[in-house]
Amino acid sequence: MILEFSKTIEHFELTPTEARLFAYLYLKQEALTLDQMSEDLGNSKTAMSNSVRFLESTHLIQKVWRKGVRKHLYMANKELYKSFIQSYKSKWLDMIHHQLEALHFLMENIPEGSREGELAEQLQTIIHFHKDLQETFRLIVDE
Repeated sequence: MILEFSKTIEHFELTPTEARLFAYLYLKQEALTLDQMSEDLGNSKTAMSNSVRFLESTHLIQKVWRKGVRKHLYMANKELYKSFIQSYKSKWLDMIHHQLEALHFLMENIPEGSREGELAEQLQTIIHFHKDLQETFRLIVDE
């Protein structure tokens, strides 16, 4: 069941290890330590730590606190749709931000004589497209 579920999760740009770990935590329905995850899935603690860091940064899993437990515990975020939408929204906004920086850099470095020409107009059109796209993604409501 974990393997089949993880195949679906991989389509959301997760590595096979990340997808398997998320599927495992989602189906396990309890908070686990890195040691438990590593032992149960047969991966190194380092691989689990890297996967946990990424999955936590995308809000697919969360760190939880339990009285009397000194090690970090993690569990899957049960709100899958919201998690995936938030993750994709963040990725798109980051990508658009980096593209806009690069496009503005190009615009600033167009030779003086070309700033009024067709190249500058095309670049302005591309920048405008990215700004519209950025605004569209910002309007996506986190439900």
